[in-house]
Amino acid sequence: MADRPYHHGDLRAALLAGAERALEKRGPEALSLRELAREAGVSHAAPGRHFKDKQALLDALALTGFERLNGYLEPAVSSAETARERLFLLARAYVGFAAEHAALLDLMYARKHGPNAPEELTEAVERILATVMRPIAEGQAAGEVVDGDPDTIATAVSATVHGFAMFTADSSPADPEAQLRDVLGVLYNGLRPR
Repeated sequence: MADRPYHHGDLRAALLAGAERALEKRGPEALSLRELAREAGVSHAAPGRHFKDKQALLDALALTGFERLNGYLEPAVSSAETARERLFLLARAYVGFAAEHAALLDLMYARKHGPNAPEELTEAVERILATVMRPIAEGQAAGEVVDGDPDTIATAVSATVHGFAMFTADSSPADPEAQLRDVLGVLYNGLRPR
Protein backbone atom coordinates (compact mmCIF):
# COMPACT_ATOMS: atom_id res chain seq x y z
CA MET A 1 0.00 0.00 0.00
CA ALA A 2 2.97 2.37 0.37
CA ASP A 3 2.90 3.21 -3.34
CA ARG A 4 -0.72 4.43 -3.20
CA PRO A 5 -1.14 8.18 -2.72
CA TYR A 6 -3.22 9.60 0.08
CA HIS A 7 -4.12 12.81 -1.73
CA HIS A 8 -6.35 13.11 -4.75
CA GLY A 9 -7.52 16.13 -6.76
CA ASP A 10 -11.16 15.80 -5.65
CA LEU A 11 -11.42 12.50 -3.84
CA ARG A 12 -14.89 13.15 -2.45
CA ALA A 13 -16.33 13.69 -5.94
CA ALA A 14 -14.42 10.69 -7.30
CA LEU A 15 -15.75 8.46 -4.51
CA LEU A 16 -19.33 9.64 -5.06
CA ALA A 17 -19.06 9.09 -8.82
CA GLY A 18 -17.58 5.63 -8.28
CA ALA A 19 -20.25 4.82 -5.71
CA GLU A 20 -23.01 5.82 -8.12
CA ARG A 21 -21.54 3.62 -10.87
CA ALA A 22 -21.26 0.69 -8.43
CA LEU A 23 -24.79 1.34 -7.18
CA GLU A 24 -26.18 1.15 -10.73
CA LYS A 25 -24.31 -2.09 -11.46
CA ARG A 26 -24.42 -4.00 -8.18
CA GLY A 27 -26.70 -2.25 -5.67
CA PRO A 28 -25.94 -0.60 -2.32
CA GLU A 29 -24.95 -3.82 -0.56
CA ALA A 30 -21.96 -4.26 -2.86
CA LEU A 31 -20.50 -0.81 -2.20
CA SER A 32 -17.13 -0.92 -0.51
CA LEU A 33 -15.04 2.06 0.55
CA ARG A 34 -11.89 -0.03 0.06
CA GLU A 35 -12.91 -0.90 -3.50
CA LEU A 36 -13.77 2.70 -4.27
CA ALA A 37 -10.39 3.81 -2.88
CA ARG A 38 -8.65 1.26 -5.07
CA GLU A 39 -10.53 2.49 -8.14
CA ALA A 40 -9.63 6.10 -7.27
CA GLY A 41 -5.96 5.10 -6.88
CA VAL A 42 -5.64 6.14 -3.23
CA SER A 43 -4.90 4.32 0.00
CA HIS A 44 -7.74 2.44 1.65
CA ALA A 45 -7.66 4.95 4.52
CA ALA A 46 -8.09 8.03 2.30
CA PRO A 47 -11.92 7.84 1.99
CA GLY A 48 -12.14 8.16 5.78
CA ARG A 49 -11.36 11.86 5.47
CA HIS A 50 -14.67 12.33 3.66
CA PHE A 51 -16.89 9.47 4.84
CA LYS A 52 -16.60 7.89 8.27
CA ASP A 53 -18.25 4.71 6.99
CA LYS A 54 -20.31 3.22 4.18
CA GLN A 55 -23.53 4.67 5.60
CA ALA A 56 -22.08 8.18 5.46
CA LEU A 57 -21.18 7.57 1.81
CA LEU A 58 -24.72 6.36 1.05
CA ASP A 59 -26.19 9.39 2.81
CA ALA A 60 -23.96 11.73 0.80
CA LEU A 61 -24.90 9.93 -2.41
CA ALA A 62 -28.61 10.27 -1.58
CA LEU A 63 -28.11 13.95 -0.76
CA THR A 64 -26.39 14.65 -4.08
CA GLY A 65 -29.20 12.72 -5.78
CA PHE A 66 -31.86 14.99 -4.25
CA GLU A 67 -29.83 18.06 -5.19
CA ARG A 68 -29.53 16.83 -8.78
CA LEU A 69 -33.24 15.94 -8.91
CA ASN A 70 -34.11 19.44 -7.79
CA GLY A 71 -31.84 20.69 -10.57
CA TYR A 72 -34.07 18.78 -13.00
CA LEU A 73 -37.30 20.02 -11.45
CA GLU A 74 -36.60 23.72 -10.84
CA PRO A 75 -36.22 24.73 -14.51
CA ALA A 76 -39.33 22.73 -15.43
CA VAL A 77 -41.45 24.53 -12.87
CA SER A 78 -40.20 27.93 -14.05
CA SER A 79 -40.69 27.47 -17.77
CA ALA A 80 -44.45 27.33 -18.36
CA GLU A 81 -47.30 29.80 -18.07
CA THR A 82 -50.16 27.62 -16.81
CA ALA A 83 -50.32 25.43 -13.73
CA ARG A 84 -51.30 22.46 -15.85
CA GLU A 85 -48.25 22.82 -18.10
CA ARG A 86 -45.92 23.44 -15.11
CA LEU A 87 -47.16 20.24 -13.51
CA PHE A 88 -46.65 18.33 -16.75
CA LEU A 89 -43.10 19.67 -17.19
CA LEU A 90 -42.34 18.89 -13.54
CA ALA A 91 -43.64 15.34 -14.01
CA ARG A 92 -41.69 14.87 -17.24
CA ALA A 93 -38.49 16.05 -15.55
CA TYR A 94 -39.06 13.64 -12.64
CA VAL A 95 -39.77 10.69 -14.94
CA GLY A 96 -36.64 11.53 -16.95
CA PHE A 97 -34.51 11.60 -13.80
CA ALA A 98 -36.04 8.32 -12.63
CA ALA A 99 -35.29 6.64 -15.97
CA GLU A 100 -31.67 7.82 -15.99
CA HIS A 101 -30.95 7.19 -12.30
CA ALA A 102 -33.21 4.35 -11.16
CA ALA A 103 -30.83 2.84 -8.59
CA LEU A 104 -29.94 6.26 -7.22
CA LEU A 105 -33.64 7.14 -6.87
CA ASP A 106 -34.23 3.89 -4.95
CA LEU A 107 -31.38 4.79 -2.60
CA MET A 108 -32.70 8.33 -2.18
CA TYR A 109 -36.12 7.10 -1.09
CA ALA A 110 -34.65 4.44 1.17
CA ARG A 111 -32.36 6.92 2.94
CA LYS A 112 -34.92 9.71 3.30
CA HIS A 113 -37.01 7.38 5.44
CA GLY A 114 -34.05 6.07 7.42
CA PRO A 115 -34.36 6.46 11.20
CA ASN A 116 -30.98 8.21 11.37
CA ALA A 117 -31.21 10.25 8.17
CA PRO A 118 -28.97 13.31 8.47
CA GLU A 119 -30.51 16.77 8.73
CA GLU A 120 -29.04 17.80 5.36
CA LEU A 121 -30.95 14.97 3.70
CA THR A 122 -34.20 16.04 5.37
CA GLU A 123 -33.59 19.61 4.20
CA ALA A 124 -32.94 18.43 0.61
CA VAL A 125 -36.23 16.51 0.62
CA GLU A 126 -38.00 19.64 1.89
CA ARG A 127 -36.54 21.64 -1.02
CA ILE A 128 -37.93 19.05 -3.45
CA LEU A 129 -41.35 19.29 -1.79
CA ALA A 130 -41.24 23.08 -2.02
CA THR A 131 -40.48 22.78 -5.73
CA VAL A 132 -43.48 20.47 -6.20
CA MET A 133 -45.73 22.68 -4.07
CA ARG A 134 -44.90 25.90 -5.93
CA PRO A 135 -46.93 25.24 -9.12
CA ILE A 136 -49.80 23.95 -7.00
CA ALA A 137 -49.89 27.05 -4.78
CA GLU A 138 -49.47 29.34 -7.80
CA GLY A 139 -52.22 27.44 -9.62
CA GLN A 140 -54.52 27.80 -6.64
CA ALA A 141 -53.83 31.54 -6.46
CA ALA A 142 -54.58 31.87 -10.19
CA GLY A 143 -57.78 29.80 -9.93
CA GLU A 144 -56.30 26.99 -12.07
CA VAL A 145 -56.04 24.39 -9.29
CA VAL A 146 -58.81 23.39 -6.92
CA ASP A 147 -58.77 24.87 -3.43
CA GLY A 148 -57.64 22.55 -0.69
CA ASP A 149 -54.61 21.62 1.32
CA PRO A 150 -51.58 22.07 -0.98
CA ASP A 151 -49.78 19.28 0.91
CA THR A 152 -52.54 16.81 0.06
CA ILE A 153 -52.59 17.90 -3.57
CA ALA A 154 -48.78 17.69 -3.76
CA THR A 155 -48.94 14.18 -2.28
CA ALA A 156 -51.44 13.10 -4.94
CA VAL A 157 -49.30 14.61 -7.72
CA SER A 158 -46.07 13.13 -6.36
CA ALA A 159 -47.56 9.67 -5.85
CA THR A 160 -49.02 9.67 -9.35
CA VAL A 161 -45.79 10.81 -11.00
CA HIS A 162 -43.60 8.44 -8.99
CA GLY A 163 -45.96 5.56 -9.73
CA PHE A 164 -45.94 6.41 -13.43
CA ALA A 165 -42.12 6.46 -13.39
CA MET A 166 -42.02 3.02 -11.76
CA PHE A 167 -44.60 1.54 -14.16
CA THR A 168 -42.92 2.86 -17.28
CA ALA A 169 -39.49 1.71 -16.11
CA ASP A 170 -40.67 -1.85 -16.69
CA SER A 171 -43.09 -1.44 -19.59
CA SER A 172 -41.45 1.12 -21.93
CA PRO A 173 -44.62 2.56 -23.51
CA ALA A 174 -44.49 3.60 -27.17
CA ASP A 175 -45.05 7.28 -26.36
CA PRO A 176 -44.33 7.82 -22.67
CA GLU A 177 -44.72 11.60 -22.90
CA ALA A 178 -48.23 11.33 -24.35
CA GLN A 179 -49.16 8.70 -21.79
CA LEU A 180 -47.80 10.88 -18.97
CA ARG A 181 -49.83 13.84 -20.27
CA ASP A 182 -52.96 11.62 -20.33
CA VAL A 183 -52.34 10.32 -16.80
CA LEU A 184 -51.84 13.84 -15.49
CA GLY A 185 -54.97 14.90 -17.37
CA VAL A 186 -56.97 12.35 -15.38
CA LEU A 187 -55.38 13.62 -12.17
CA TYR A 188 -55.85 17.27 -13.11
CA ASN A 189 -59.48 16.86 -14.16
CA GLY A 190 -60.42 14.42 -11.41
CA LEU A 191 -62.37 11.21 -11.71
CA ARG A 192 -65.83 12.60 -11.07
CA PRO A 193 -68.02 13.10 -14.15
CA ARG A 194 -68.67 16.77 -14.88
